[in-house]
Amino acid sequence: MATLRMGSAFINQNALSQFHCRRPHRHPRFVCKSMTKKTPEATSADLPRRSGNYQPSSWDHFYLLSIENRYASEKVVITRDLLKRKVKRMLHVTKSRLEQLELIDDLQKLGVSYHFELEINNILTDFHLKNGRNIWKCDKEEDLHATALEFRLLRQHGFDVSENIFDVIVDRIKSNRFKSDNIPSIISLYEASYLSTKADTKLHKVIRPFATEEIRKYVDGETYNMEIREKAIHALEMPHHWRMRRLETRWYIDAYEKKHDNNLVLVELAKVDFNIVQTTHQEDLKYVSSWWKDTCLANELPFVRDRIVENYFWTVGLIYEPQFGYIQRIMTIVNALVTTIDDIYDIYGTLEELELFTSTVENWDVNRLDGLPEYMRLCFLILYNEINGIGYDILKYKNIDVTPFLKKSWADLCKTYLVEAKWYNRGYKPSVEEYMENAWISISAPTILIHFYCVFSDQISIQNLETLSQHRQQIVRCSATVLRLANDLGTSLDELARGDVLKSVQCYMHEMGASEEEAREHVQQMISDTWDDMNDETNAARSSFSRGFVEAAMNLARMSQCMYQYGDGHGCPNKAKTVDRVQSLLVDPISLD
Repeated sequence: MATLRMGSAFINQNALSQFHCRRPHRHPRFVCKSMTKKTPEATSADLPRRSGNYQPSSWDHFYLLSIENRYASEKVVITRDLLKRKVKRMLHVTKSRLEQLELIDDLQKLGVSYHFELEINNILTDFHLKNGRNIWKCDKEEDLHATALEFRLLRQHGFDVSENIFDVIVDRIKSNRFKSDNIPSIISLYEASYLSTKADTKLHKVIRPFATEEIRKYVDGETYNMEIREKAIHALEMPHHWRMRRLETRWYIDAYEKKHDNNLVLVELAKVDFNIVQTTHQEDLKYVSSWWKDTCLANELPFVRDRIVENYFWTVGLIYEPQFGYIQRIMTIVNALVTTIDDIYDIYGTLEELELFTSTVENWDVNRLDGLPEYMRLCFLILYNEINGIGYDILKYKNIDVTPFLKKSWADLCKTYLVEAKWYNRGYKPSVEEYMENAWISISAPTILIHFYCVFSDQISIQNLETLSQHRQQIVRCSATVLRLANDLGTSLDELARGDVLKSVQCYMHEMGASEEEAREHVQQMISDTWDDMNDETNAARSSFSRGFVEAAMNLARMSQCMYQYGDGHGCPNKAKTVDRVQSLLVDPISLD
């Protein structure tokens, strides 16, 4: 019988198609009507409520259903497969080491490296085994680009590589004897510096400040090479290592096509593959939009953010490859539930109601529905149905009961939401440390990533589940910290205006007597420091989690810096470029004409 690989598990294709068909109807439409019945417990309906003043969704459901990509026909798929074979030959016959590294880098940035994972891993493993931790030692400035690129690619793939390969360059920088005016090499050095760990003092204190200053001088000076200038500006805006992968692919396809020495086979493969992947994303988006509409949550709870498209966008940032459509659908549902419950705690619920809801989630008892206000019943019932359903499917296909761990993650999330609600209710101003101890969980990353681990992993380890459930996994804490701090930088002013607990920026201002500018700089530094910790956690030899899970945790951090780069891209997507970004990734194909 045919099987289909979804995530890392082999799932029966017929069973999976039935699963996809039935999932939107776990909570029948009559549930919405039943929730409107008045009961004695719903005595708080007339209490004054806060409002987030969120705008309606920018995306009409029926418009989403109508989207069609005419560039992803069967003929185009055949063309894609022919191009893949050509590129695979390139990986094996490329002459020099630098050419191989540049080809791997281009394949990753063009978003097609997932087709060649085995070949790329073999090449990088071979490089590392032949040269050990010192790889291609940089003895002269002409080797700078090659050394920096190999350092970045190897560390990116979890290999242990020493910063000492840059010792000659560091000595020349310190003694003002570095004379290179090769800006592409400086940009490579700059990008490599963001793969640093806390132990890498040379990368922190010498290389990154030097490279940043050199690139800024180049951008501010009289430059005539617009290709390099655009690349320099892009790097200064945000390093490649921190960028949301799929959005970076869309930018790099255009940038690479403009290169004077581009490879036309790579250009064509990138464009064709982008459109094919976009088609799978469009089908998954239609699915989750139908699921969201079927829940009635946007109608029954009008105070919550109607953001199913943005929630799917988060998921594409987490994992974009087309073979993971099942995971993308499940994770979007999880994101939508997080958004809904977050708004109940942040905006609408009274403290008494929130305590009731927290207790109900903790006990995971549907028989407690009558004790909840009517607007909470629908939310809890959908949460109950969906999470139990996810647990059932994992038990059925992977033979392990993860439901207790999933339930606990929601209870822990609601408890942290309740702590913040109590802080707000009594006007409490926590220290930064106290705030972050609660906020890295309340930002929902631990909840998201334990669900991801369960649906992604082929072999689910009870030990890993317990580590995640007890919040002892450092890569998750790092990812959550970046997500929380990026969120605070992008949303704190809006959230304070509508009534919310102080965020990290304001906590630092209150605790240290700092200005807002100083506080924001401090939070930015906290993000940078956390990336150093996260980079250290990606060493493959020291992790009990798969490379795919570690990469997803990092991708969640990357996605947060994308979503909050220009403000609240989740709550106010029109103002923060999210709508345009969604349009470019999920709606508009790349023309092949």
